[in-house]
Amino acid sequence: MSAEDLEKYETEMELKLYREYRDVVGLFKYVIETERRFYLTNDYEMQVHSVQGEVFFEVSMADAWVWDMYRPARFVKQVRVLTFKDVNIEELNKSDLDLPGG
Repeated sequence: MSAEDLEKYETEMELKLYREYRDVVGLFKYVIETERRFYLTNDYEMQVHSVQGEVFFEVSMADAWVWDMYRPARFVKQVRVLTFKDVNIEELNKSDLDLPGG
């Protein structure tokens, strides 16, 4: 497989992932971003922990969708993320999802 073939494959996978995201985003209430992944979910819990002066976040989600083109199944029943990095949680506004002229 040439570098060009690999690049074409990755481009096709990214487009397929974007289309899937576009199809499912309306099913979810929250967007959760970590340093490694992007999730859609309707239910989450976040706890902030401090151990020996180090702060980390624990985010648990139920029935989530994960943005990851290398996963064969992007819908997951339970997700638990532990991170020392920032976590961004945003509530989706349903009007933001409406397409112009639609």
